Amino acid sequence: MKNSALFQNWGRFKKGMDPESIQLAFANHLEYSLSKDQYTATLRDMYTSLALSIRDRLVERWIRTQEVYYEQDVKRVYYLSAEYLMGRVMTNNLINLGMYEQTVEAMNAVHVDFKSILEQEPDMGLGNGGLGRLAACFLDSMATLSIPAYGYGIRYEFGIFDQEIRGLEQVECPENWLQYGNPWEIARPEKTQRVRFQGRVEHVRQPDGSIRAEWVDTNDVIGVAYDTPINGYANETTNTLRLWSARASKEFDLEYFQHGDYMKAVEEKNRSETISKVLYPNDQVYQGRELRLKQQYFFVSCSIQDIIRRYLVNHDDFDQFAAKNAIHMNDTHPSLAVAELMRLLVDEYNLAWEKAWEITTKTCAYTNHTLLAEALEKWQVSMFENLLPRPLEIIYEINKRFLRQVSLRYPENPDKMKQLSLIGEGEEKRVRMAHLAIVGSHSVNGVAALHSRLLMERELNHFYQMFPERFNNKTNGVTPRRWLAAANPGLARLISSTIGEGWVTDLFQLEKLAEKASNQGFIEQWRDVKQENKEDFAALVRDMTGEIINPESIFDFQVKRIHEYKRQTLNILHVVYRWLSLKRGEARDYAPRTFFFGGKAAPGYYMAKLIIKFICHVADMINKDPQTNDLLKVIFLPNYRVSLAERIFPASDVSEQISTAGYEASGTSNMKFAMNGALTVGTADGANVEIREAVGDDNIFIFGLNAEEAAELGPRYNARDYLGDQVLEHVLSHISRGLFNPEDPALFHPLSDMLLGRDKYLNLADFHAYVQCQEQVDALYKDQMEWTKKCILNVARMGFFSSDRTISEYNKDIWKAEPVTVTRGEGKTPDAQGGGDCGGDQ
Repeated sequence: MKNSALFQNWGRFKKGMDPESIQLAFANHLEYSLSKDQYTATLRDMYTSLALSIRDRLVERWIRTQEVYYEQDVKRVYYLSAEYLMGRVMTNNLINLGMYEQTVEAMNAVHVDFKSILEQEPDMGLGNGGLGRLAACFLDSMATLSIPAYGYGIRYEFGIFDQEIRGLEQVECPENWLQYGNPWEIARPEKTQRVRFQGRVEHVRQPDGSIRAEWVDTNDVIGVAYDTPINGYANETTNTLRLWSARASKEFDLEYFQHGDYMKAVEEKNRSETISKVLYPNDQVYQGRELRLKQQYFFVSCSIQDIIRRYLVNHDDFDQFAAKNAIHMNDTHPSLAVAELMRLLVDEYNLAWEKAWEITTKTCAYTNHTLLAEALEKWQVSMFENLLPRPLEIIYEINKRFLRQVSLRYPENPDKMKQLSLIGEGEEKRVRMAHLAIVGSHSVNGVAALHSRLLMERELNHFYQMFPERFNNKTNGVTPRRWLAAANPGLARLISSTIGEGWVTDLFQLEKLAEKASNQGFIEQWRDVKQENKEDFAALVRDMTGEIINPESIFDFQVKRIHEYKRQTLNILHVVYRWLSLKRGEARDYAPRTFFFGGKAAPGYYMAKLIIKFICHVADMINKDPQTNDLLKVIFLPNYRVSLAERIFPASDVSEQISTAGYEASGTSNMKFAMNGALTVGTADGANVEIREAVGDDNIFIFGLNAEEAAELGPRYNARDYLGDQVLEHVLSHISRGLFNPEDPALFHPLSDMLLGRDKYLNLADFHAYVQCQEQVDALYKDQMEWTKKCILNVARMGFFSSDRTISEYNKDIWKAEPVTVTRGEGKTPDAQGGGDCGGDQ
């Protein structure tokens, strides 16, 4: 069929990039895929038809990419992540395909509002925050750099919840992103994997005298693959994001149904499909923790089985497995990959333990994303015994052999055994998932220079002493295609017209902008772009919240997950301090400023939800004050997500990155803000340290304690030592006596008690330095020429913070996969009977 005249005649319709071909494809899908015409089609129908038209243009590249990978028997990178915050993908796909302008022209010609179509796409919100957004950036960079790569995760039916603000507090609503289907994905019902749970393990003696473990009487779940194409920028590479959806191994019990027990007839189906129902169920209860563990094993087991299946298409044994595969664990959620790869190699493919372990450790690598001890997952052994008896046996065996190494290395230090063991002792034994990932990997990396140093010196020091060669740093980056070219087209056009378009794939070329930073004409053009973005955002805020804001004011943003260590509390304390100073008539030379907050609190995180409530109560009072609202406004932006972030970063003047030093692993919003010309107000934490090194001390506002000072102060910190300011004392007094909630004066007592008690995040210790820093911002903003110069220099020096650079380092130092140039042409797909798939193994 591929060489037939019929196929060739359809070529222009399916692959043409000109406006006429796009119109033809759009009309065809509207009529034949959706059975709609110009009179009955809704905006959502038009979005779906256009998405299918764009996907058509990806499919040939997609199939050819997989064919090339098989033909050349390449080494493949498998990125395992529980989160993928992909956001909306239409604009990104159009930019990477080089057909954005043609598509806008095509839609305009048929009188379809392209912007309205874009708004129909739901965010693919399969993540909670930076971890998932980083994974999305990495997929984009791997494809752009032509690295043979696959993402693996879970196709959550309900992603991160939709956040509404009702009664001045967060209310969580289901986020049903699949309500109208997903035109970008292709279901692979023939691509299934069986995942075992519960049951028991029998150890059976084989004819040769060896003992083989058999995991029997299990309750099985089927994983069904759904694939999304990930195309590179301006090349032919199209990689795959494969997400697994859970299905029951037995869909329906007719016997129960015939006897009238209709609920029992579908009980197994409902129980199984719960696994991929929702992102991060509440783990405050046992059932929620159990479901999270099932989710992690489910997607890991599906993925490892799929990796082995694909490898065996071209290989008859496992001698080349580590040379042909790199499995990367994005945080601890996929760390069961170590145990599952061992289980499959030993139990299913009869490899000797030593051989299987050598393969596993050479294949697996682990990225740590946290400095918070509570974020390093530890699962109850009793839960493991019930759900995953055979993987638990594997983990015990790994631990036994590892502790022998430890005892040989440290014969005079028995405490090392406890510190390094994969099983944590205590009131209840727990499996330490980070320990499993470290022991089973050949590489362990942090995500910023400071973070990696603190891991080696503090949190993971015992492992660093044991395996110093495994530890390295890979500072995070973000993709300039999404976060500058797509999100900020006005600035992207100005940059391209000034220095050319090479920066899109080589962000270091932005350095050429530095020579324009003092050019008055260029500065005025830059300011025009920023002002237009701010006016657009002000209109969006009016539509979202009803608030009228001044686009001439400083747009000051803190948008990220709500967490005590990120210190939204410090920010809102300063806002109240500023408001009271204005009310007292103190001669503070404040510039008009709008403070924006955005972010979601985990449903079970009481203090985070209280912080949101406090911000909303403060905003409700301050925004109604006629004495100050020309100089000060506070906006909480509901339902912060990728598509909203794409509007925020281009409009930003100030980026708040104010975590307690030594707590933020890296951050990526700090990079996105700076890449769009915002100036950073931040602590010397995470990647802020490297941003300061890149942009220079004069072009960033760094304040407060550094990581060493914060760690030293913590044990002896007394919040009351840092008062001594009448206005600050009034701020805390007003919170305590209920100024912002007179109907319930005690509502925010937990917040004031935390601030004046054992506040591990040292808010008051950094408060006065933060106030002084913000006054420097006010002073600088009044000199718009100097302010804009610093903004330009920030963008000019963002080259290091491209995810292309990050992925290049991962590949050079860890994965060692050769980039593969994919060209159009004929290829032979591996035979499906041999383990490959029709369509080049999508």
